[in-house]
Amino acid sequence: MAQSLLKDKNILIGVTASIAIYKTCELVRLFVKAGATVRVVMSEDAKKFIAPLTFEALTSQKVLDSGSEDWSSDYNHIAIGKWADLFIIAPATANTINKLSNGIADNLITQIALAYLRIKLLAPSANTNMMANPMTQASLKMLKLCNYEVVKTQTKELACKDVGDGAMAEPQSIFDVAVSKILENEYWKNRKVVVSCGGTIEKIDDVRYISNFSSGKMGVALAIALYYRGADVCVIKTAGVKEIIPEGIHVIEVSDTKEMLEFVKESIHVAKKGVLTKNTIMDSSKQELVQKKPYFFSAAAISDFVPSYPQYGKVKKDDVGDIWNLQLAKNIDILSTIDKNGIYAIGFKAEMDITNAKNNAENMLKNKNLDGVCLNILQDSNSFGTQTNTIEMILKNNKFFFDGDKLDISFEIVDTLAKEFHD
Repeated sequence: MAQSLLKDKNILIGVTASIAIYKTCELVRLFVKAGATVRVVMSEDAKKFIAPLTFEALTSQKVLDSGSEDWSSDYNHIAIGKWADLFIIAPATANTINKLSNGIADNLITQIALAYLRIKLLAPSANTNMMANPMTQASLKMLKLCNYEVVKTQTKELACKDVGDGAMAEPQSIFDVAVSKILENEYWKNRKVVVSCGGTIEKIDDVRYISNFSSGKMGVALAIALYYRGADVCVIKTAGVKEIIPEGIHVIEVSDTKEMLEFVKESIHVAKKGVLTKNTIMDSSKQELVQKKPYFFSAAAISDFVPSYPQYGKVKKDDVGDIWNLQLAKNIDILSTIDKNGIYAIGFKAEMDITNAKNNAENMLKNKNLDGVCLNILQDSNSFGTQTNTIEMILKNNKFFFDGDKLDISFEIVDTLAKEFHD
């Protein structure tokens, strides 16, 4: 994760009285590691679980509580909300959830929430029965209509030994949702995007296959950057991609080129339908269909050739002899096959031929009717799976160079496209 991801961003975290408070320490660490300034406000009962000193050590900031509220600075329930770019309550107990939905402001956290006008993030934590109680469920529905984003709880064994829904989401999941709210861009917000990544697996028989060294890291980094910018992202990946993908991204796992093509076509078809936005408190009976031109980023490494006659079972070497002449056939070309009407199509091209790489990329742009090609010149097989990259993005009327961490490059790519294709 880039240390500059949340540079100059201010995060305020409200902590209520739940055993899940230990997860908040890790959540704070993630924000600090990403470059954000983090402050914590604690309820009095929360201090029974963990001392304020812990959060002060993690954030290098004074904790706000009823004893430290100060009206000569911004450490009070009005000014600190103006300081914060995002207000998160994690964990949020059932008691706090029900208070918030009824506008009750009898402690610092609920007072800040009532005065904070921007979007607020809730990470609930409660016993299964308390979470499933109709009053709590009604409160959550109301809060979703009132500028709150609720991070879904988990089903697992709870601290009370009951097994059920109510455990607070993992810190990484909360972090991902938070970043997507802080960094969202109007161009990408509610825009559907399909990203393919990873190397396809083409069967020789039931135990052997042809593939390549692609790790899928660049495709996943691109999907994360798009998600953080507010896009509705679908990733179509092969089994070899091991990168962690945020839960807010829809993931489809495929094996070979035929599966990849099938799901790419279907996902693009769905993307063209647009995004149905949430209800609003002003008129909960209506939803707005947002139709922004979708994108397809073809970052998958599709095999150029596939076995002509894949075998069932395992081909035994004693049956083959000393030499196995494996016949290969030219594979289908996904970018040439799909219907690109109504979408932006961006291809990725890996080359080792330095002399002809740029010319090959420009021909790809023209011959496959693409809107852009991201050219990556590889040194050797060791170039795969690294955390850094060098890319030349070639558009029809412009060219851009990016070098560095793959996530940083991904942000540069999506931000550049937003400026170039400002529909």
